[in-house]
Amino acid sequence: MTEATLRTAIVTGAARGIGAAVAERLAADGLAVAVLDLDGDACKPVVARIEGAGGRALAVGADVSDEQAVERAVADVADELGAPTVVVNNAGVLRDNLLFKMSAADWDTVMNVHLRGSFLVSRAAQKYMTDAGWGRIVNLSSDSALGNRGQANYSAAKAGLQGFTKTLAIELGKFGVTVNAVAPGFIATDMTAGTAERVGLTFDELKAYASQNIPVQRVGEPADVAAAVSFFVREDSSFVNGQVLYVAGGPKA
Repeated sequence: MTEATLRTAIVTGAARGIGAAVAERLAADGLAVAVLDLDGDACKPVVARIEGAGGRALAVGADVSDEQAVERAVADVADELGAPTVVVNNAGVLRDNLLFKMSAADWDTVMNVHLRGSFLVSRAAQKYMTDAGWGRIVNLSSDSALGNRGQANYSAAKAGLQGFTKTLAIELGKFGVTVNAVAPGFIATDMTAGTAERVGLTFDELKAYASQNIPVQRVGEPADVAAAVSFFVREDSSFVNGQVLYVAGGPKA
């Protein structure tokens, strides 16, 4: 990517895990990257790694569920790095529980971060994309969208993101903006390590158990997801729009 076509990306939930891997991959691909998370200071190590490798990055602290905070953050990115024409909506939280134990607050928190956050960031950034006549939005769904015990809130949010993706693809395609989703399976992150702790297993035990049900016989790594996001963001992926790609080591229905 030449200097004349340098793109700016916003990656939410990018202080660690999948988001950090995506931010670093896009920077390696030649994009300037806004590393956005709730705590801006937590993003600084990711920014330092990107800059250490010769890239451009900015740490941004914002609550993606806060409308005014999102508007300010996106405007700041435009001022500091350039018009954000790539958005990766990765920010997410877990509040797992069985339905009869799940509080309304746990439901609302998950919906606000995953769905409201993706809506607010996409809405704030789309004007830069339509003005440029080019853009890429990639939403992080999950194979939990197909249903997963104890995750009524998370599953509903991740399924909702697939509908959100397909609708934005229809609305924005004529402006040169593609919208796709990546739906990871089991990915080794701090979030899945927390799941192991909750179910009384070591992380290695949980990964070994999960691997038995994955055709490639291993769990995923954040870099696996980052590679899929990188494909959707590419200049030459412009005819791929409104798709959901499962990155799960095997087929998903």
